[in-house]
Amino acid sequence: MSCRQLGKSYIGVLDCDSGSVSLLDIPFSDLSNVVTGNDYFYIEGASGSIPTSIAKVTLDGNKTKVISFSIVWSSSPDVMQYRSFFSTPEFIEFPTSSPEQKAYAYFYPPLNPMFEGLPDEKPPLLVKTHGGPTAETRGVLDLSVQYWTSRGWAFLDVNYGGSTGYGREYRERLLKKWGIVDVDDCCSCARFLVENGKVDEQRLCITGRSAGGYTTLASLAFRDTFKAGASLYGIGDITLLRAETHKFESRYMDNLVGSEGAYYERSPINFVNKFTCPVILFQGLDDKVVPPDQARKIYKALKESGLPVALVEYEGEQHGFRKVRYRTNTNCIVPLTLLTLLTFKVFILTFFTPSRPKTSSSPWSSRWCFLLERSGNLRWQMI
Repeated sequence: MSCRQLGKSYIGVLDCDSGSVSLLDIPFSDLSNVVTGNDYFYIEGASGSIPTSIAKVTLDGNKTKVISFSIVWSSSPDVMQYRSFFSTPEFIEFPTSSPEQKAYAYFYPPLNPMFEGLPDEKPPLLVKTHGGPTAETRGVLDLSVQYWTSRGWAFLDVNYGGSTGYGREYRERLLKKWGIVDVDDCCSCARFLVENGKVDEQRLCITGRSAGGYTTLASLAFRDTFKAGASLYGIGDITLLRAETHKFESRYMDNLVGSEGAYYERSPINFVNKFTCPVILFQGLDDKVVPPDQARKIYKALKESGLPVALVEYEGEQHGFRKVRYRTNTNCIVPLTLLTLLTFKVFILTFFTPSRPKTSSSPWSSRWCFLLERSGNLRWQMI
């Protein structure tokens, strides 16, 4: 039998006569498919330092203890040679804005054996908001996370209220409160890390995809916790999403948002005057789940407000970026979106302060434009 508790997977042997369960000790923290034999089984799993793999697990005569564990297939067999670069996730519980209510996240401190941070300097933080929104993030090896931690960033993957894996009551925290509970939890977790001396308060950034993009934009519109944000095919107008999205999810938001007035009040597009920091948007032009109008509407409104904003559109892409020519640049296998995002955030955190006046002599004059060239290079240009 298998189960999940506090975001971690467990597997054990159930004694049908006594009802007792013997949990098995294996190095996977996330489990999926299982195929059993007489005194062994094959299982698919992963952990914070092991990529998705299939392992053969052999049991003792009583079938209550593991006597051998061997990986027979790995999705990324070559990455283990770089294990010293892997930042392993720290599972954290943190207080929320609701009394006695805890929420959960995975924190990845920066790690690179070839470099070390400056004395007395805390790292910048990138907060990730998962999609769904009633999905979850898991503390398994993700090279897109390691991309950031190996470059000196701390990374925070939040399972805000509404995420699965933590029980029904936790999942139902999001009912009628999408855009409130998720936003509060992400901001609370970032502040929790600041208060515990883990990250730099002046260099907090946030990113998310799809529903996570909505949480990102809502965090930027309705809170002042973050200094920059990136939305990947995210939602800026939940009223428009309800009208335009595909049939399968057309009623998904009914229990997440609630009253008609809440759709307006929780749509970041209606409150662009509250944004105080730079934003970059990534959007596939063939996206039927979150149509391109969402990103374009946010981009136009923020540009007119005078804030630094960038929009990167991908032809032929649907909901998610899957095509190689958009995932990588011309010279290496670094995901192009990650490369663009890193360049944007480093530039922003180096030169931007929210209090800087938007004068004609400021680099944030509306005459500046963020460009992504066909070659994959990134540049700023005055227009």
